Amino acid sequence: MGIASSLIIIAFAALIHASFQLSISMLTLLTSHTIGKKRSQKRLLALTNSFTLGVAIMTILLLCCVALLMSYGGEVFASSIFTWTIICGLLAGVGVSVLVFYYRREHGTALWVPRGMARFLTRRTKATKQSAEAFSLGSSSVLGELLFIIAPLSIAALVLVGLEPMWQLIGIALYAVISLGSLLIVTGMIGSGHSISRIQKWRESNKQFLQFAAGSGLLVLGFYIYVEHVMLTNALAAAGGL
Repeated sequence: MGIASSLIIIAFAALIHASFQLSISMLTLLTSHTIGKKRSQKRLLALTNSFTLGVAIMTILLLCCVALLMSYGGEVFASSIFTWTIICGLLAGVGVSVLVFYYRREHGTALWVPRGMARFLTRRTKATKQSAEAFSLGSSSVLGELLFIIAPLSIAALVLVGLEPMWQLIGIALYAVISLGSLLIVTGMIGSGHSISRIQKWRESNKQFLQFAAGSGLLVLGFYIYVEHVMLTNALAAAGGL
Protein backbone atom coordinates (compact mmCIF):
# COMPACT_ATOMS: atom_id res chain seq x y z
CA MET A 1 0.00 0.00 0.00
CA GLY A 2 1.36 3.41 -0.95
CA ILE A 3 1.84 6.26 1.49
CA ALA A 4 -0.84 8.41 -0.12
CA SER A 5 -3.50 5.68 -0.02
CA SER A 6 -2.51 4.82 3.57
CA LEU A 7 -2.96 8.41 4.72
CA ILE A 8 -6.29 8.65 2.87
CA ILE A 9 -7.57 5.56 4.71
CA ILE A 10 -6.38 6.99 8.05
CA ALA A 11 -8.02 10.35 7.29
CA PHE A 12 -11.31 8.70 6.27
CA ALA A 13 -11.33 6.54 9.40
CA ALA A 14 -10.69 9.66 11.51
CA LEU A 15 -13.56 11.46 9.75
CA ILE A 16 -15.89 8.62 10.70
CA HIS A 17 -14.60 8.82 14.27
CA ALA A 18 -15.38 12.55 14.30
CA SER A 19 -19.04 11.87 13.48
CA PHE A 20 -19.65 10.04 16.78
CA GLN A 21 -21.36 12.19 19.35
CA LEU A 22 -20.80 11.05 22.93
CA SER A 23 -17.94 13.46 23.62
CA ILE A 24 -19.88 16.36 22.11
CA SER A 25 -22.98 15.46 24.14
CA MET A 26 -20.95 15.47 27.35
CA LEU A 27 -19.22 18.73 26.42
CA THR A 28 -22.53 20.51 25.80
CA LEU A 29 -23.91 19.10 29.06
CA LEU A 30 -20.81 20.27 30.94
CA THR A 31 -21.17 23.72 29.38
CA SER A 32 -24.87 23.93 30.27
CA HIS A 33 -24.21 23.11 33.93
CA THR A 34 -21.27 25.53 34.10
CA ILE A 35 -23.32 28.39 32.65
CA GLY A 36 -26.29 27.47 34.86
CA LYS A 37 -24.12 27.82 37.96
CA LYS A 38 -23.12 31.34 36.87
CA ARG A 39 -19.44 30.54 36.59
CA SER A 40 -17.17 32.94 34.72
CA GLN A 41 -16.33 32.72 31.03
CA LYS A 42 -12.72 32.06 32.02
CA ARG A 43 -13.74 29.05 34.09
CA LEU A 44 -15.96 27.82 31.26
CA LEU A 45 -13.10 28.01 28.76
CA ALA A 46 -10.74 26.25 31.17
CA LEU A 47 -13.19 23.38 31.62
CA THR A 48 -14.01 22.99 27.93
CA ASN A 49 -10.35 23.16 26.90
CA SER A 50 -9.40 20.58 29.53
CA PHE A 51 -12.23 18.34 28.41
CA THR A 52 -11.07 18.57 24.78
CA LEU A 53 -7.49 17.87 25.80
CA GLY A 54 -8.64 14.76 27.67
CA VAL A 55 -10.42 13.52 24.56
CA ALA A 56 -7.33 14.19 22.43
CA ILE A 57 -4.90 12.43 24.76
CA MET A 58 -7.11 9.37 25.19
CA THR A 59 -7.72 9.10 21.45
CA ILE A 60 -3.99 9.18 20.71
CA LEU A 61 -3.24 6.70 23.49
CA LEU A 62 -5.89 4.26 22.23
CA LEU A 63 -4.66 4.52 18.64
CA CYS A 64 -1.05 3.95 19.69
CA CYS A 65 -2.05 1.10 22.00
CA VAL A 66 -3.98 -0.73 19.25
CA ALA A 67 -1.12 -0.16 16.78
CA LEU A 68 1.39 -1.45 19.34
CA LEU A 69 -0.64 -4.60 19.95
CA MET A 70 -0.87 -5.20 16.21
CA SER A 71 2.85 -4.58 15.77
CA TYR A 72 3.57 -7.48 18.12
CA GLY A 73 2.17 -9.73 15.42
CA GLY A 74 4.95 -8.62 13.10
CA GLU A 75 4.96 -7.86 9.39
CA VAL A 76 3.32 -11.19 8.55
CA PHE A 77 0.35 -10.39 10.80
CA ALA A 78 -0.06 -6.88 9.38
CA SER A 79 -0.02 -8.13 5.78
CA SER A 80 -2.11 -11.27 6.43
CA ILE A 81 -5.30 -11.62 4.38
CA PHE A 82 -6.97 -13.05 7.47
CA THR A 83 -6.16 -9.90 9.48
CA TRP A 84 -7.56 -7.58 6.83
CA THR A 85 -10.67 -9.77 6.51
CA ILE A 86 -11.30 -9.59 10.26
CA ILE A 87 -10.98 -5.80 10.19
CA CYS A 88 -13.40 -5.62 7.24
CA GLY A 89 -15.89 -7.69 9.22
CA LEU A 90 -15.47 -5.39 12.21
CA LEU A 91 -16.08 -2.31 10.05
CA ALA A 92 -19.20 -3.86 8.52
CA GLY A 93 -20.58 -5.06 11.85
CA VAL A 94 -20.10 -1.74 13.61
CA GLY A 95 -21.42 0.12 10.55
CA VAL A 96 -24.69 -1.84 10.65
CA SER A 97 -24.93 -1.32 14.42
CA VAL A 98 -24.55 2.44 14.01
CA LEU A 99 -27.24 2.55 11.33
CA VAL A 100 -29.64 0.51 13.44
CA PHE A 101 -29.38 1.84 17.00
CA TYR A 102 -26.78 4.58 17.49
CA TYR A 103 -29.48 7.10 18.45
CA ARG A 104 -32.38 6.13 20.67
CA ARG A 105 -35.79 6.30 19.03
CA GLU A 106 -37.01 9.27 21.00
CA HIS A 107 -37.07 13.04 20.86
CA GLY A 108 -33.73 14.77 21.27
CA THR A 109 -30.20 13.49 20.84
CA ALA A 110 -30.16 10.62 23.36
CA LEU A 111 -27.51 8.09 22.34
CA TRP A 112 -27.26 4.29 22.56
CA VAL A 113 -25.48 4.51 25.93
CA PRO A 114 -27.06 2.21 28.58
CA ARG A 115 -29.17 4.24 30.98
CA GLY A 116 -27.05 3.27 33.98
CA MET A 117 -23.90 4.54 32.29
CA ALA A 118 -25.75 7.62 31.03
CA ARG A 119 -26.81 8.50 34.58
CA PHE A 120 -23.26 7.95 35.83
CA LEU A 121 -21.77 10.22 33.16
CA THR A 122 -24.45 12.84 33.82
CA ARG A 123 -23.66 12.85 37.55
CA ARG A 124 -19.95 13.17 36.84
CA THR A 125 -20.60 16.03 34.45
CA LYS A 126 -22.72 17.89 36.98
CA ALA A 127 -20.05 17.44 39.67
CA THR A 128 -17.18 18.67 37.48
CA LYS A 129 -15.72 21.91 38.81
CA GLN A 130 -11.97 21.69 38.20
CA SER A 131 -9.91 21.41 35.03
CA ALA A 132 -8.46 18.05 36.12
CA GLU A 133 -11.98 16.68 36.52
CA ALA A 134 -12.92 17.97 33.07
CA PHE A 135 -9.81 16.30 31.62
CA SER A 136 -10.82 13.00 33.22
CA LEU A 137 -14.36 13.44 31.95
CA GLY A 138 -13.09 13.93 28.41
CA SER A 139 -11.00 10.76 28.66
CA SER A 140 -14.02 8.86 29.99
CA SER A 141 -16.16 9.99 27.06
CA VAL A 142 -13.74 8.32 24.64
CA LEU A 143 -13.70 5.08 26.61
CA GLY A 144 -17.48 5.18 26.87
CA GLU A 145 -17.79 5.05 23.08
CA LEU A 146 -15.05 2.47 22.54
CA LEU A 147 -17.62 -0.06 21.29
CA PHE A 148 -18.03 2.05 18.13
CA ILE A 149 -14.73 3.89 17.69
CA ILE A 150 -12.77 0.64 17.91
CA ALA A 151 -13.58 0.03 14.23
CA PRO A 152 -11.99 3.19 12.76
CA LEU A 153 -9.19 2.97 15.34
CA SER A 154 -8.40 -0.60 14.30
CA ILE A 155 -8.15 0.05 10.58
CA ALA A 156 -6.08 3.20 11.17
CA ALA A 157 -3.76 1.28 13.51
CA LEU A 158 -3.36 -1.58 11.02
CA VAL A 159 -2.41 0.87 8.29
CA LEU A 160 0.01 2.65 10.63
CA VAL A 161 1.85 -0.59 11.37
CA GLY A 162 2.84 -0.84 7.71
CA LEU A 163 4.33 2.67 7.52
CA GLU A 164 7.81 3.95 8.20
CA PRO A 165 8.30 5.58 11.66
CA MET A 166 8.19 9.15 10.32
CA TRP A 167 4.97 8.47 8.43
CA GLN A 168 3.54 6.74 11.47
CA LEU A 169 3.91 9.97 13.46
CA ILE A 170 2.29 11.91 10.62
CA GLY A 171 -0.53 9.36 10.47
CA ILE A 172 -1.15 9.59 14.23
CA ALA A 173 -1.22 13.40 14.08
CA LEU A 174 -3.55 13.30 11.06
CA TYR A 175 -5.96 10.94 12.80
CA ALA A 176 -5.94 13.00 15.99
CA VAL A 177 -6.62 16.32 14.27
CA ILE A 178 -9.42 15.04 12.01
CA SER A 179 -11.12 12.90 14.67
CA LEU A 180 -11.22 15.94 16.97
CA GLY A 181 -12.56 18.22 14.24
CA SER A 182 -16.22 18.26 15.29
CA LEU A 183 -15.33 18.62 18.98
CA LEU A 184 -12.95 21.50 18.24
CA ILE A 185 -15.65 23.25 16.23
CA VAL A 186 -18.14 22.96 19.09
CA THR A 187 -15.49 24.09 21.58
CA GLY A 188 -14.75 27.10 19.40
CA MET A 189 -18.45 27.95 19.11
CA ILE A 190 -18.86 27.78 22.88
CA GLY A 191 -15.79 29.95 23.40
CA SER A 192 -17.06 32.55 20.93
CA GLY A 193 -20.37 32.89 22.75
CA HIS A 194 -22.77 30.73 20.74
CA SER A 195 -25.67 29.44 22.81
CA ILE A 196 -25.86 25.78 23.76
CA SER A 197 -29.51 25.67 22.69
CA ARG A 198 -28.51 26.64 19.16
CA ILE A 199 -25.84 23.94 19.04
CA GLN A 200 -28.25 21.34 20.40
CA LYS A 201 -30.93 22.35 17.92
CA TRP A 202 -28.48 21.83 15.05
CA ARG A 203 -27.44 18.43 16.43
CA GLU A 204 -31.04 17.31 16.78
CA SER A 205 -31.94 18.48 13.28
CA ASN A 206 -28.97 16.66 11.74
CA LYS A 207 -28.72 13.55 13.93
CA GLN A 208 -30.08 11.23 11.24
CA PHE A 209 -27.55 12.55 8.74
CA LEU A 210 -24.71 12.07 11.24
CA GLN A 211 -25.90 8.56 12.01
CA PHE A 212 -26.14 7.69 8.31
CA ALA A 213 -22.76 9.26 7.57
CA ALA A 214 -21.01 7.26 10.30
CA GLY A 215 -22.69 3.94 9.53
CA SER A 216 -22.43 4.14 5.76
CA GLY A 217 -18.86 5.46 6.02
CA LEU A 218 -17.84 2.34 7.95
CA LEU A 219 -19.54 0.11 5.40
CA VAL A 220 -17.91 1.90 2.47
CA LEU A 221 -14.48 1.75 4.11
CA GLY A 222 -14.92 -1.95 4.89
CA PHE A 223 -15.98 -2.67 1.30
CA TYR A 224 -13.03 -0.74 -0.11
CA ILE A 225 -10.54 -2.51 2.15
CA TYR A 226 -12.04 -5.90 1.26
CA VAL A 227 -11.84 -5.27 -2.48
CA GLU A 228 -8.43 -3.59 -2.40
CA HIS A 229 -6.60 -5.79 0.09
CA VAL A 230 -8.44 -9.10 0.17
CA MET A 231 -9.98 -9.79 -3.22
CA LEU A 232 -7.16 -8.17 -5.19
CA THR A 233 -4.47 -9.98 -3.22
CA ASN A 234 -6.25 -13.31 -3.67
CA ALA A 235 -6.64 -12.63 -7.38
CA LEU A 236 -2.94 -11.82 -7.77
CA ALA A 237 -1.98 -14.91 -5.79
CA ALA A 238 -4.19 -17.08 -7.99
CA ALA A 239 -2.76 -15.53 -11.14
CA GLY A 240 0.78 -16.14 -9.83
CA GLY A 241 -0.13 -19.76 -9.08
CA LEU A 242 -1.27 -20.25 -12.64
